[in-house]
Parts: sequence; C-alpha cells; structure tokens
Amino acid sequence: MPSYYAVIFTSVKKENISEYDSMARLMEKLAQQQSGYKHHESAREQIGITVSYWDSLEAIDQWKQQVDHQMAQRLGKSDWYEWYRVRICKVEREYSFGKE
Repeated sequence: MPSYYAVIFTSVKKENISEYDSMARLMEKLAQQQSGYKHHESAREQIGITVSYWDSLEAIDQWKQQVDHQMAQRLGKSDWYEWYRVRICKVEREYSFGKE
C-alpha cells in the first residue's frame, strides 16, 4: 500500500455553541468532494478527535485553502473552540484487527 497522509484535529469545544453541528456536516460533505480526500474518522467526548486521510500534502493544502473551510476555521477560533491542535503525519504502514 502506498503511503498517504493523516490530518489529526484535536479540540475542546466551548459550551452552548450555535450552528456548530450544521457547519461540521457541511465541512464533512465538502471535504469528501476535495481531490485527494480518502476518508475520515471522528470521536467526541471531552476532547474531540477527527482524523482525515489524504493522498498528498498538496491535497491537504488545497483543503486548508477552500473558501468555506477558511470561514469555518475563523468561526472555530472566534466562537467554537477553547483550543485546537492540528497535526499532519505521513502514514507509511497500517494494519487492523476485526471488522470495522
């Protein structure tokens, strides 16, 4: 399997934020339409973790520059998150157990 990239987004949301869920669904839909997008996985309890997988660093950069995504980034900083962290990693190998 050829290598690919993972964008790991960890965050803590503020309390009582409006329009977050609708924007999150829109971002998911738009990301899936981006060239180089593979898939994503997400979990949220106290800390939210979303990992999206991409074919290349160029595809990740194009997603970061997407106009609606930039608006969501601004709202995240001003309205939705106490904090967040983004990590970009190269996945060189993977394996799994059981059914997904």
